[in-house]
Amino acid sequence: MNWIVLLLDFLALIVGAVAGYFFHRYQAEKAARARQEKADDILKIANEQARLIESGSRENATKIVQAAESEIKERRIELNRETERLDKRRSELDARFDKIEQREQTLNKRQSQIDKRANEIEKLYEDQTKKIEFIAQMTPDEARKELFAAVEKEARGDMARIIRQIEAEAREEGEKRARKLIADAIQRVASEHVAEVTRAVVTLPSEEMKGRIVGRNGRNIKAFEQAAGVDVIVDDTPDSVTVSCFDSVRREIGRRALAKLVLDGRIHPAHIEKVLEDEARAVEKIINEAGEQAAYEAGITGLHTEVLRMMGRLKFRTSYGQNQLAHAVEVSKLAGILAAEIGANIELAKQGGFLHDIGKAMDHNQDGTHAGLGAEFCKRYGVNPVVVNAIASHHHEVDQDTVEAVIAEAADAISGARPGARREDLEAYIKRIRSLEEMSMSFEGVQQAFAIQAGREVRILVKPDAIDDLASVRLARDVAKRIEETMQYPGQIRVTVIRETRATEYAK
Repeated sequence: MNWIVLLLDFLALIVGAVAGYFFHRYQAEKAARARQEKADDILKIANEQARLIESGSRENATKIVQAAESEIKERRIELNRETERLDKRRSELDARFDKIEQREQTLNKRQSQIDKRANEIEKLYEDQTKKIEFIAQMTPDEARKELFAAVEKEARGDMARIIRQIEAEAREEGEKRARKLIADAIQRVASEHVAEVTRAVVTLPSEEMKGRIVGRNGRNIKAFEQAAGVDVIVDDTPDSVTVSCFDSVRREIGRRALAKLVLDGRIHPAHIEKVLEDEARAVEKIINEAGEQAAYEAGITGLHTEVLRMMGRLKFRTSYGQNQLAHAVEVSKLAGILAAEIGANIELAKQGGFLHDIGKAMDHNQDGTHAGLGAEFCKRYGVNPVVVNAIASHHHEVDQDTVEAVIAEAADAISGARPGARREDLEAYIKRIRSLEEMSMSFEGVQQAFAIQAGREVRILVKPDAIDDLASVRLARDVAKRIEETMQYPGQIRVTVIRETRATEYAK
């Protein structure tokens, strides 16, 4: 009986094993079918997405091609317009040259009329001399003196009128052309300006940080000032200290280093020196990048790396509130436009405008003017002699040998004089206004002098009995020349001399 039970158990075990095997196999096949279906679904979705991507790519490619064709078409139209504009301007210039030739002929005719009038005056002088001697019974010397006085008075009046007329005509034509060129150049070139600074402010998280900056017995601030070459001013200004230095690059290094020290919190002499070295390298990298970027913006190539590095130092230099590196780029663009208008060498004019103030990056370290230092530096690194002359002569320290040098100077004046380019602090502005009025009052015969339009014009009232019309013209020229020789100012100053005669009488 027991073996039957064992046999049945064995048979049940075998049946269970077989059933488990087939059930496991069924489950595996079912899972494989599910994975296959999932894989088929994924493959189907991938194929659909690939088809959509391919379709979208084709549409995008078609759009890009269409956009490129449209842009090429627009550029061709723009090129045709530019060609028409240049042809029109060439025709205008030819017409203006014809007008100038006509005016020269007119001036020659007027000169002949003046010569003829002089002959008539001489003949009249002889007739009057004879009449005076006969009628007045005067000696020849006395008659000559009286006649000279009368003729001189009449001739002075004629000369003043002719001079004013000729100058008015020349000024009208010259101002029209100059105004057009300058307006065209200014409207196509403009740059931002920044406030003039000789100091930088570092913001502190709290007033306690001032004590950490100063350190025990001033140890930290002394170490920082000696290592950075700047002055750190800790005053009553809340949550800030001031970094001051005449060298703009050292000032920037000091500002960055102090800001980093404040942010880090570790302020002691050893760490100060390490941070200053790191920031000096960072500022040097900024200088190199700024010089290269400025040359790229101005469209100038082929300059030595040392020249570009020196130009990059101007990023931290300002004059009358105008950033000097931005000013250099702007002058370069203006010089290129003016050179194109008058047919000069565009590349040399642009280089002269770009490099004209490079000496300002080194004038605090060496003796000499920035024009002379810049010219010598550029000559050392193989800059074209025409450009070197433009740098050296843009303040008339040497003669201007080429028209490109004149263009660079004109572009410099336009950039400095355009509206919004420069700002002056109040103290310098008041001092310049006062000097302008005092200088004008120093001339003989001046009654009053007023500086108006923010120092852009000075009006001089003269004594009518001491100065005549011709002397008024000479006085205006003398005052303008004195201002050019003795004063520094942005842009230009207009000198107007006013001579007024009044007659007063009372009816009783």
